[in-house]
Amino acid sequence: MPILSSRGAGSAKGFGLTSGKGPYNIEFLVVAGAGGAGCQNGGGGGAGGYRTSTQSVKVGTVITVTVGNGGAGTAGSSTSGANGSNSSISGSSLTTITSAGGGGSSSGVSSTTGNGGSGGGGGNNNTGGSGNTPSTSPSQGNNGGTGIGSAAPNYGAAGGGGAGAVGSNGTSSAFGAGGAGSASSITGSSVTRAVGGNGGQVDTVNGTNGTANTGNGSSGAGSGTGGSGGSGVVILSVPTASYSGTSSGSPTVTTSGANTILQFNGDGSYTA
Repeated sequence: MPILSSRGAGSAKGFGLTSGKGPYNIEFLVVAGAGGAGCQNGGGGGAGGYRTSTQSVKVGTVITVTVGNGGAGTAGSSTSGANGSNSSISGSSLTTITSAGGGGSSSGVSSTTGNGGSGGGGGNNNTGGSGNTPSTSPSQGNNGGTGIGSAAPNYGAAGGGGAGAVGSNGTSSAFGAGGAGSASSITGSSVTRAVGGNGGQVDTVNGTNGTANTGNGSSGAGSGTGGSGGSGVVILSVPTASYSGTSSGSPTVTTSGANTILQFNGDGSYTA
C-alpha cells in the first residue's frame, strides 16, 4: 500500500496545493505630479500629494502602479498653470492609495488657483489653492499661499503648498516661498520630496520646472512662461527574502539592508 503522507513538494504543486509561503508586508511611498505655474508674476505650483502605507500583501497579488505627470506651466497672462496628475497603487486585497496631483498656480491677472494634493500659490492679489484635496488622513499636503497686490519689482506672488508646510504668502517686499516637503528614508537614505514652488517675480523671466520624479512644484514666471510641475514617483520596499523579481514598467531596483527597493518613475506593476 502506498504511503500517502510521503508526497514531496513537487507532487503537492501537481495537486494544486500552495507552497505554504504566507503574506508579507510591503512599504509604499506614493507621490503625485506637481502643479504647473502661472506667468505675469504667477504663484508657485503646488506639490504633488504625498502618501505612505505599509500593507500585508498576499503572494501572487499583482500591484498596479500609476505615476502622475506634472502639470504644464502657462504663458497666458489670464490662464493658470495646470494641475498635476494622480499617482496610485492598487491590487486585489490591497487598499488602494491615491495621491492627488498638485494644484496649478494662478497668473498675476488670473483669479483661479488650483486645489489638489497641495494647493497652488496665488498670483498677484489671488487666493491660494486648498491642499489635502480630496481629504486624506494623514494629510497628503497643504494650502498654497495668498498673493497680494504689491508694486514692482516683487508683486507679492505666493508660494505653492508642500507636503510638509503651507506655501508662504507674498509680501510687499518679496515673493512667497514654496512650502517645505517631506523626507522619507524608504530607499535607505533620507530624501525630501513634494516641495512647493516659489512665487514668481519680475526679475525672473521664466519659471523653473519642478524636478522630475519628486512631485516638486514649479516656480512662477515674472513675464515669460511658468514652470512645469515635477512628475511623481511610486516606491516599494519589499523584504528581499520575499521578493519575487517579477515586475513591469522597468522600475529601478536596488537593495537597502534586508529590503529590495523598486522605484517606479512611470507606470508599471509588481507581482508579489
